[in-house]
Amino acid sequence: MGSCQSNELVTDGSQVEYTISVLTGDRKGAGTDANVTIILHGDGQSSGPFHIDNFLRNDFERGKRDSFKVQAPYLNTIHMIELWRDDAGLKEDWFLENIEVHSKQSRNMYVFPFLRWVKEGYHYKICHFDTSLPQDDPHKEQRHMELADKKKIYEMKVQIPGMPIQVKEVPEDEKFSFNYQFDLLKLGAEITIKGKLVRLVSGDWDSLDDLCNIYKSDVFSKPTPLADDTWHTDEHFGFQRIGRVNNSLITLCTEIPEKLAVTEDMVKPFLEGMGLSAALAKKKLFYVDYAIMEGIPVKSGMTVSSPIALFYHNKKNRLVPIAIQLKQQPADDNPVFLPSDPKYTWLAAKMWFNLADASYHESVTHLGFTHLLMEGCVLATHRNLSQSHPIFKLLAPHFLYLIDINGSALTTLISPDGWVQNVTAMGIKGLFELIQRKLETWRMDVDGTLPKELESRGLLDQTVLSGYHYRDDALALYNIINSYVTAYVALYYDCSSSFANDQEIQAWAQELVKPRSQGGCGLLGVPGEGSINNAADLVCILNCIIFTSSAGHAAANFAQYDEYGFPPNYPIAIKGNLPTTKAALTESCILNALPDKAMTFEIIVIAKILSSLGTNKLGDYEMKYIYDPKAERVLQRFKKELAEQSQRVKSLEKTREFSFKWLDPEIVPNAISI
Repeated sequence: MGSCQSNELVTDGSQVEYTISVLTGDRKGAGTDANVTIILHGDGQSSGPFHIDNFLRNDFERGKRDSFKVQAPYLNTIHMIELWRDDAGLKEDWFLENIEVHSKQSRNMYVFPFLRWVKEGYHYKICHFDTSLPQDDPHKEQRHMELADKKKIYEMKVQIPGMPIQVKEVPEDEKFSFNYQFDLLKLGAEITIKGKLVRLVSGDWDSLDDLCNIYKSDVFSKPTPLADDTWHTDEHFGFQRIGRVNNSLITLCTEIPEKLAVTEDMVKPFLEGMGLSAALAKKKLFYVDYAIMEGIPVKSGMTVSSPIALFYHNKKNRLVPIAIQLKQQPADDNPVFLPSDPKYTWLAAKMWFNLADASYHESVTHLGFTHLLMEGCVLATHRNLSQSHPIFKLLAPHFLYLIDINGSALTTLISPDGWVQNVTAMGIKGLFELIQRKLETWRMDVDGTLPKELESRGLLDQTVLSGYHYRDDALALYNIINSYVTAYVALYYDCSSSFANDQEIQAWAQELVKPRSQGGCGLLGVPGEGSINNAADLVCILNCIIFTSSAGHAAANFAQYDEYGFPPNYPIAIKGNLPTTKAALTESCILNALPDKAMTFEIIVIAKILSSLGTNKLGDYEMKYIYDPKAERVLQRFKKELAEQSQRVKSLEKTREFSFKWLDPEIVPNAISI
């Protein structure tokens, strides 16, 4: 636990040379023209004060490091620096990233992370490595002042009734850098230009081959792998449940649900000689139940089903569908569709099921429970944990751009005239309703804790449902993150009093559980229920946040182009009504249900942009927060384990029948930034 001592200024003693290296942050408005003064504090002695300035040079510009040589008494060690600025110049605001002090005499280097906006006239006192629990910080007044300021900047508000809490107004510090924003706009423009060929041709598709042909043209930089005559197969449909964008709903079937009107005679032809009882006993049957979709609002003239489907894990280690019921309760107009039904009838049943799956994915799996849920965690962290707190330094790299991307989504993609309203069957009303329904039952200690979540679906045992690539890769990443977080927490909390005396971590935990109606995140199942008394509870919370912000979002996001980019494969809208009989359908029936050419192109463009990889890989942080050497060693071990896991995934990919590369640590970003 870090601490430092202030010292009285002394002027005697031999003079030695120090190099003071100052890094101004690379963010909007970070540079300053103000005059900067600094004092070095050591054992029993202090330097200066020094006005640091290079003659006829414009110091402290955005993203630049400036060096200054000063003469001062020899300090055996430098515990702390004291720094302030005036209001001179046209640009006085200053975001200071860090200061390094190099002693020519001792050849020691001292690092002082600021990561702060420096106010005019305030004397900042920053300790070496600037990492301490609040009870160990000698500069509590400074800490309290900074947190009070952050509470004003990061105000929390329920922007949409019933939805997760969000920031009242996006702070400047959370906005995209120019380069990152430009890259996204450039990508969208390139796709739009290339797609003019499609947009100029209006009307519906003449055939499925007609639609497939656009992926073979120069319109797109890569063809979607799902347009190559595999998207319609049962093997592919089964794999969508365990290795595409919505991988956390498949559940081990221990008995056939009463509401699923499946009989032994119906499914026996698809069980490779087994009866239902034997298949259940051998853990070969699985199901997905979309009861949560029943009665969900949809746009006028549109329909979304609330299906339940049964899957079988066959001798080839492939998961395949063997029964699909498109509504929850058995009825004469709600048949159970089977693989033995006419070709296009069975295909239509799978498409209607996938419409429900896609609607849930975009609402819950993706937007609601990565983007929006994590925004509350980001806000609680900024509002309650000082920049000096070790847990803030652990979490901060995983928050990059999240608040801004959420703000952009609410004003563009999810606005009343945005993409969701224009091209999806549910529209924004259904999307919000579905998130609200899930928010009533989501628990951090189950849904947000991967091993418990898998256990709740009967799938923690990796010998059950082999080929479940999401589970296998996600568990490996979860365990690596858990090891990292556990070791990191142990560096700063050595007994129960460490938790009890940490007022910041307690306030943080309380804000996570405080009801949204009272200005908190309103999360259910938070370990400790707002009071953290042990490492296990803290590690569980941190694991949820880091895993969700990195691997969880990656698994939900980056295969979107592969899924949505070919509308018959994963439709977000189907024209017409649910089939009420098993009468034979034709290819024309399928084509008539698909979006027209203009809407198809709009879907493809957005899916392509949303699937873009923009920020650094997990563990390769865009900004350095961790400077404490013992914590840096823990971080380096984390990076090593991630690199080893990346090699394992690459090796597995060489032999996998169905590719699942999205949880390769080289692909998983640190944060939700797209």
